[in-house]
Amino acid sequence: MDKELCLAAGGRIEQHTLDSEFFEDGLAFRVYTPPCYEEYPQERYPVLYLVHGQTYTDEQWDRIGADEAADRLIASGEVAPFIIVMPHDHNSLRPTVGFFDDAVLQELLPWIEAEYRTLADREHRAVGGLSRGASWAIHFALTEAELFGALGGHSPPVFIEEANKVADWLDAIPAGQMPRIWLDIGDRDSRNILDSATWFEGLLEERGIPHEWHLVVGGDHSEEYWSSQVEQYLRWYALEW
Repeated sequence: MDKELCLAAGGRIEQHTLDSEFFEDGLAFRVYTPPCYEEYPQERYPVLYLVHGQTYTDEQWDRIGADEAADRLIASGEVAPFIIVMPHDHNSLRPTVGFFDDAVLQELLPWIEAEYRTLADREHRAVGGLSRGASWAIHFALTEAELFGALGGHSPPVFIEEANKVADWLDAIPAGQMPRIWLDIGDRDSRNILDSATWFEGLLEERGIPHEWHLVVGGDHSEEYWSSQVEQYLRWYALEW
């Protein structure tokens, strides 16, 4: 197929469920493959892991338009093509009592890199999330800095029970392995989430860690807000790809 035609056709979302030692009903997730993925089998791609908010599913990032935004940016040549993986945290348990992080790191990530044509290094692997998914993104990027080269926190509270660990995690990341960091939150978000996000941003500021901080006037804690920002998010994730 001519490249212009497959670019115009857009990407594809596939749904999967992995057998999991951590979840009886398996680990569900969606994978967005970019335009022309099938037509150019020699190409390999960066991977962006995006985690949904509490009470939602892996469908949330799809619903707020991540795939359509990626299609537009890739077709226009603004960004290089990339894969998006959207896991379902169906138990909504915190890291101290749940196994979502184990399932993602031990089962999902290796499976993705075996089944899809990825660029399997930290420079081409990013993690992000919205709301509770942003809590997970912070957890993943700061505890596994050797795996993720970029961290995006969208309306990002830090897990309460991990707040006393975050400073130590930041200090333990070796020179040259600190991920690129983006944080955004609406100024109309709830006070507890705003306080958590600004506290985390303050830790970065105190340590002189480069990051982007966006306090969005009029923004709230809603899918309308995240949908209005999603194209900007993807442009940032793909900036160095």
